Amino acid sequence: MNDIQRLREQTGAGVMECHKALKDAVGNFDKALLLINERGLIKAQKKSERTTKAGILVSYIHNERVGVLLEVRAETDFVARSVDFKQLAHELVMQIAAMNPADPSALLAQPYIKDESVSIGDFIKKSIAKFGENIEVAKFCRFEL
Repeated sequence: MNDIQRLREQTGAGVMECHKALKDAVGNFDKALLLINERGLIKAQKKSERTTKAGILVSYIHNERVGVLLEVRAETDFVARSVDFKQLAHELVMQIAAMNPADPSALLAQPYIKDESVSIGDFIKKSIAKFGENIEVAKFCRFEL
């Protein structure tokens, strides 16, 4: 039970998914973690064709010299208004302010500033698996003095 709870905390996956991953990994926590991540990315790929109808605008200004406005979308208002989705949007706006990507596709290819072993695209795919909905960086603009 402790391993199931740890897996849930680290991945955001459901109880049954954590239990199944631990069973498939014969009790090995690290293997179960990898299985959940792989399965999450598979789910994210399946959801990528869904239409994103809801979303939020997020703004960020750094030292009164760099400003970013970001439109990030999800499938439903329920997810778009959640605290976790807003946290994701905040992480993305910080990434844009720090790394100055040219467009959304360039943003997805960038390494995540908090963990360079993960791309922003993979970071978003993990969120898609967690929320169970497609997520899209629709557009953004960045200003710098």
